[in-house]
Amino acid sequence: MTLRTPLCDLLEIDYPIVQAPIGSATGPELAAAVSNAGGLGQLAVTWRDREATRRAIRATQALTDAPFAVNLVLDEATTTVDTDDHLETILEAGAPIVTLSFGEAAPYVDRIHDAGAVVAQTVGSADEARAAVTAGVDIVVTQGLEAGGHVQSEVATTVLVPRVADAVGDEVPIVAAGGIADGRGIAAVLALGADGAWLGTRFVATEEARVHDRYQERLRESDETETALTTLFDKGWPGTAHRVLRNETLEHWESADRPPAGERPGENDTVARSGDGDPIERYDEALATPDVDGAIDEMALFAGQSVGLTDDVRPACALLEALAAETREAISELPGRETRER
Repeated sequence: MTLRTPLCDLLEIDYPIVQAPIGSATGPELAAAVSNAGGLGQLAVTWRDREATRRAIRATQALTDAPFAVNLVLDEATTTVDTDDHLETILEAGAPIVTLSFGEAAPYVDRIHDAGAVVAQTVGSADEARAAVTAGVDIVVTQGLEAGGHVQSEVATTVLVPRVADAVGDEVPIVAAGGIADGRGIAAVLALGADGAWLGTRFVATEEARVHDRYQERLRESDETETALTTLFDKGWPGTAHRVLRNETLEHWESADRPPAGERPGENDTVARSGDGDPIERYDEALATPDVDGAIDEMALFAGQSVGLTDDVRPACALLEALAAETREAISELPGRETRER
């Protein structure tokens, strides 16, 4: 059974499975492994400087001949490099696909197309999807509120996908994000009208992800009830909702009646340090990368509600193969499928 969809045809990939831009957890090794296995790997570069971005793209190109994407967050509250300059670096380095989130793609679409690249935009509503298509994007990504990390929607994936599918029809491929971690989820969003699935939390639990061992242990240990959608970890990206694993930092804040920033328990505590020795304070949105030393459990451990389906750590290529097989199996077992195919 083939899993080819319009997304596969547009991007020249084998499977309609996209690795989300999971912040500092991404790197050339993960992106290339996913792309080499037939999915679409992705780099997150927003928090890299221009030279680091250039190196990451070139390193990925050295590891794969397959397409991969590069993501930019457009929200100036978190960006460290001017977006126009950063996009210029990405395009000059030869990124074949650019994905944009937390902002309007319209000012950048023509530049990306002029460079011969494909552009996608993440949306959180049908209206945002219509605006993105009007602006000329090639792909719409629908992010449901079940998603881990920073979230730009208040709508569940099972509602958002069909709403966007009705809004944009067959004009562009739709990729569903939020709460997807196995083939059953992929099959479900395809049935809802998506042309592909965008998985984040599940790819954090791969051997190539640049995350701390303890972070991956927490992912394996946690179930679907152990995440919270909050704005608590706001040092570095204020005011933006994010989904994280529940931990003592969150629980102590809740026990203190959720005081505002500046009055929170342990506001200026240093809970860990980066590999460069820089302090990570209690409410920082810093990711727990392998070189971080300290109280990992007290940091922001980003995870979606699909964490309950994330029970092991495996190579990204093996994960892609398993996801494709699970999706085929889920589709083949749908009630009435044989009747419909006849």
